[in-house]
Amino acid sequence: MVTIMVAEMGLYAVAILLLFLTPGPVWVAILARSLKNGFAGAWPLALGVAIGDVFWPVLALLTLGQILSIHPDILLWLRYVAVAVFLVMGGGLMLARVDAIDAPRRLTRPGFAAGFLAGLAVIVGNPKAILFYMGILPGFFAVGSLSGADIALISLMSAIIPLTGNLCLALALDQASRLLESPRLRRRINLGTGAVLVLVGGAILFS
Repeated sequence: MVTIMVAEMGLYAVAILLLFLTPGPVWVAILARSLKNGFAGAWPLALGVAIGDVFWPVLALLTLGQILSIHPDILLWLRYVAVAVFLVMGGGLMLARVDAIDAPRRLTRPGFAAGFLAGLAVIVGNPKAILFYMGILPGFFAVGSLSGADIALISLMSAIIPLTGNLCLALALDQASRLLESPRLRRRINLGTGAVLVLVGGAILFS
């Protein structure tokens, strides 16, 4: 049975959307594969990324559940960790330099298997992701009281939003490529997204 509130899920969905809008390795790989092989080359990578996007939140929530069973008071401190994560990420984006985009060759090899495995490598190959989710999830949900259905819904949301965004990015190749190749527009994306991440951190702190 789902116990989390719509408002909690909505705020989390906004945060995941903002994180998707932050250009990173997945954007670079999607853009590179789309430019080289079209949408057919990009969607397997997006699918592989989605698998990882399901995996890490589930593992983070299960790990948090074990920690809370031993140290229940840690949840309060993890809430402040979530605030710090968004403030640091938001400030970092607003101050970050905009460098040229360069995709590793291993991310652009043609074929379904190569694309799917590249997507998995980008997400699952980053063990810091579990620390990220462990840091932010307590800021949105009462982790200690989540049901199995809640965990499934959170992990599904964590995957569907980036997957939809990545597929739309691949379909809108012309617009996306111009956007990412323009330092001025990318700088505006960083400033806007960073500012909203700071606001999300503030919303968590004062909610």
